Amino acid sequence: MAMVIEQDVQTGSLSSEISAIVERARASTVLVYRGNGNGAGVIWRSSGEIVTNRHVVGNSKQMDVILADGRKFTGIVASLHPERDLAIIKIAETGLPAAEIGDSSTVRPGQIAIAVGHPLGYRDAVTAGIIVASGQAATENGPRMGDHLQADVTIRPGNSGGPLIDAWGRVIGINTMVAGALALAIPSQAAERFVTSGPAVKPNAYLGVEVKFVQDVRRPGYGAGLVIVGVVEGSPSDRAGLTIGDVIVALSEVAVVDQETLPASMLRLRPGEPVTIKVLRGDEPRDFVVVPTERAWEE
Repeated sequence: MAMVIEQDVQTGSLSSEISAIVERARASTVLVYRGNGNGAGVIWRSSGEIVTNRHVVGNSKQMDVILADGRKFTGIVASLHPERDLAIIKIAETGLPAAEIGDSSTVRPGQIAIAVGHPLGYRDAVTAGIIVASGQAATENGPRMGDHLQADVTIRPGNSGGPLIDAWGRVIGINTMVAGALALAIPSQAAERFVTSGPAVKPNAYLGVEVKFVQDVRRPGYGAGLVIVGVVEGSPSDRAGLTIGDVIVALSEVAVVDQETLPASMLRLRPGEPVTIKVLRGDEPRDFVVVPTERAWEE
């Protein structure tokens, strides 16, 4: 009996923690609407910048915004990013409860994911699940490549533009659409870059490996290589299966010739576009398909 009581206490504590996390997320989630249509948005900056989907704002120049505390504002559509289905709405208010932004570049399948939004007229509805994929989404029409997060949370019309948060309450994505029975979200770092620099700045691709150049890999048929000496946990390379000790001999059919091969190749990569990395694992040549992401914004 004591063990049952202890389990109940632990369950109650976990439930309370999740409730607190959700309440914080709700505080930074707004209702965005025009006419008869509505979506959600995330307070990204306390100075009044709200991130939502491009398809939520449509062709409107202004949107009505209702905060979690009931205050209503008319917001200006300040910027659009059609390729990423992102938009920024600016309201004339400061001191707002901005969301905590997580690092979507290290999100891994199996992590807890929670969606907050206003589906079908319900305010601040919450659904929970897990991350299914990052960087590639499985759809009814086959794989959908792109820098997205895919989760088995339930979203409906009205969830668009709302936050996908992790178990710590950090925003890791902006919910954008349904693919099959699963939800797709735009990674938080793509949204952060958009808010900071606008849509015209080309994002840097991120693999999440640390390498050391070797002039001769000492394998017949191969010359120089890049020995992987570090793999960031949860990074695209980690998710693809690369590990310390692998020797990179080519990226997208471009052979490693010097220590500049990786930096030069990274300039040609785009987040969401898969790249084939050829490695030697021991004496065995192997190919890994890695989908780069955008990394956490650094000042």
